[in-house]
Amino acid sequence: MTHLLSIEELSKERIWKIIDGAVSLKTERKNGGHKKKPLEGQTWAMIFTKSSTRTRVSFEVGIRELGGSVMFLSSNDIQLGRGEPIKDTARVLGRMVHGAVIRTFAQQDVIDFANFSGIPTINALTDDAHPCQILADLLTIRERIGTWEKKKIAFVGDGFNNMSRSWMWAAKELDFELAIAAPQGCLPTQGYLDRLNASNVTLTTDPKEAVKDADVINTDVWLSMGEEGQTEKEALFADYQVNSELLKHAKSSHIVLHCLPAYRGKEITNEVLEAHADSIFQQAENRLHVQKSVLCRLASYGQTFRGMFDSH
Repeated sequence: MTHLLSIEELSKERIWKIIDGAVSLKTERKNGGHKKKPLEGQTWAMIFTKSSTRTRVSFEVGIRELGGSVMFLSSNDIQLGRGEPIKDTARVLGRMVHGAVIRTFAQQDVIDFANFSGIPTINALTDDAHPCQILADLLTIRERIGTWEKKKIAFVGDGFNNMSRSWMWAAKELDFELAIAAPQGCLPTQGYLDRLNASNVTLTTDPKEAVKDADVINTDVWLSMGEEGQTEKEALFADYQVNSELLKHAKSSHIVLHCLPAYRGKEITNEVLEAHADSIFQQAENRLHVQKSVLCRLASYGQTFRGMFDSH
C-alpha cells in the first residue's frame, strides 16, 4: 500500500487490516500511548484548500503521536494559490517531506500529486471521495453493532457526493447491503453504476424505502463545500431529512451516523442528532484511529511494527 486515494482502490483485505490496525492503536492509546514511533524522523505536509476541523486536528494529532512532525499548508501559504500546477508542487515537496495529506476539490489533483511526488499520499477529502471518513464509519459500525457483514446500511441525502460514492465502493468490497435515497437529479449516473458493477447497491428516490429495516442510517450535508448558495439544489432535499418519523422504518436497534459538520434542522433534526450523539461523536473520534492505522501502513518503519497489522 503506497497511497490512500479512494476506497475504490482498496481491497477487502486491506480495508480489514486498516480497521484491525485502528482497533489496536485505539487500545494502545487508551492504555498509555504508543511505545513505537513509526513516523519518527519524518515530516508530513498537510495541504488543505478546503477548510476543516476534524480532518486537520485528527491528522495533526495522529502524526505527532506516531512520532512525526507536521506542517500545515493552506492554499494561501503556498504557490498553488497563485496557480502553480499541482505536479510542480508535488515534485518540490517530494524532495523535502516524507508524506502528504491533501484536502482539496479535484480528485485528479490528489492523483497527480501522488504520481509526481513519489511520496505516500493520503486523500483527506475531495469532491469525489472521502476514504478516511468511510474507514472511520466502518470502525464505528464494528464497535457499535459488532459487524457490517449481512447488515443493511442506508444513505439519505446527495446520492452522488463524496460520501455516497465512497460508500458504494465499500459495499462492493464488503458484505453488506447499501440503499441510497436521493432526489432523481442527485443519483449516480448510469455510467458510474456500470463501472461500479455492484449488485448489493440499490437506489431509490423514497427515503422510507431506503431506511426500511436498516441497521445503520447515514446522512451528510445536502450541499458540499463549494456548492454553498445553490438554493435550487438544496430545495430538492426537503423530503430527505433524517428525523424521528423516518427512523420508525429502520430496525429498532439502528444507529445513526453523520460525518459532520451537521446543519441541524436540515439534513438531520436536532432531536435525532442528540439522541445518537454517542455514535456520531464516536465516529468523529475514530477518524484519529483509522488515519493513524493508514499512516502506519504507509510509513517505512520496518517489519517489526508492520507485523502488528499483517498478523490479523
